[in-house]
Amino acid sequence: MVSRVRVWLNRTYAENVFFMDQLRSNPRGRPVEIHATHGDPDSPVLAAADTAELEPESLSPAAYVEFALDQCQRRGVDVFVPRLHQAAIAAHREEFAAVGTALLAPPAEAVHVFEDKVTAYQAVEALGVPVPPYYRVRCADELVAAVEELEARGHTACFKPAAGAGGVGFRVVTRGSFSISHLNGFPSPYVQLELVLDALREAEEPVDWLVMPRLEQPEVSVDCLVAPDGRVRMAVGRTKNGRRRGFTLNPAWVEPARRLAEGFGLHYLSNIQFRMFGEVPVLMDVNTRPAGGLHQLSLCGLNAPWAAVQLALGEDPGDLLPARLGPDYTVVSGLRAVRPVALPHQRPDVVAGAVASESVEAPHLALGPTLAVRSHSADRPLTV
Repeated sequence: MVSRVRVWLNRTYAENVFFMDQLRSNPRGRPVEIHATHGDPDSPVLAAADTAELEPESLSPAAYVEFALDQCQRRGVDVFVPRLHQAAIAAHREEFAAVGTALLAPPAEAVHVFEDKVTAYQAVEALGVPVPPYYRVRCADELVAAVEELEARGHTACFKPAAGAGGVGFRVVTRGSFSISHLNGFPSPYVQLELVLDALREAEEPVDWLVMPRLEQPEVSVDCLVAPDGRVRMAVGRTKNGRRRGFTLNPAWVEPARRLAEGFGLHYLSNIQFRMFGEVPVLMDVNTRPAGGLHQLSLCGLNAPWAAVQLALGEDPGDLLPARLGPDYTVVSGLRAVRPVALPHQRPDVVAGAVASESVEAPHLALGPTLAVRSHSADRPLTV
């Protein structure tokens, strides 16, 4: 009888319900049970999991590591895919191994390099991968100097937090004055320089921003899978140009990504993003975790989540080469269930493995499940 694999995802993005789908539809037909934890009780990831818990809030990284070790031991977790406090967890890899859990995460040193975008750009430049001009800004005067220098070279300036993810805090600087036209239509990322300067001068603490030219499309996100021995097993680009999405193996994008993934030891799954600076592809960002859109590679016949779990378990999935480059596609909103009852909950057929003191509640679905709207690819064959 094939043994089941127990996988835990902590406070991950809602789109990783598709990551979970791919684990369950693995080509070997191996049983997979998924544990999920989150701070939001309405995360669709909790509803999609076999067992789920709410996470305690405001834990320090050290305290969170203790919480995670306890989860792994109590839940019999074989593979832990950490997002929250990834670096702190990765630094305790041996302790997790001691309770029988493999971490699907790069070494802590690799995670630390990319936590700060300025430090990351400096390290990437040393490896010979092109980056755009960039400036670290902490106050109004530094922002003015950076914007003026970029504008003098014919660029539009933008800024974002030096530490952050998911495009949070990204703004494009404009010189136009604020007018009623800015109140029509939907909010945009454009912000008037004078308004930003006023806010900075009134702020009680300095900011920590990365200022750079606004880069052009296409945006290419290269999903990489790297074995613990440092060898790249997969590198496939996902292209984005407006609404249109597609795939590429163009060396202009893929080779720099492979160089970064190998050079920094980005073991397991990472996502390396590029955009155009003039005629040159330059690095935009590096995520040391699985991308939310990773499941879209199923259109190329790839199941990267399952291959990563195999590597974490010490198994060899071989090299992942696209059976085809899938058709261009777009992304639309869809429906996904959220939990109709309070946590904790677990699937009836895994109750026997639970700790006796944990409460077990079955969802009441007489009126139909509550649904959340999440984005996914319109052409979404997740079984490969």
